[in-house]
Amino acid sequence: MGVRSGELSAYSVGVGAALVTIALVIVIPVSVMISGGVVAALIGTMLGREADARHQGSELIDLNT
Repeated sequence: MGVRSGELSAYSVGVGAALVTIALVIVIPVSVMISGGVVAALIGTMLGREADARHQGSELIDLNT
């Protein structure tokens, strides 16, 4: 007879669950990797600047570049 208003078929619920699962399997790992890269870049930049400031004037800085 068809789907009445307010009722969901088992097929539509299954498709929705599959889409949510696929989205989470793809979106969560990618977002973790991207945010990890951003955090690593920020920490590396901050530590590099701090090390340059701490050892300013040392003759070893010229050998490092």
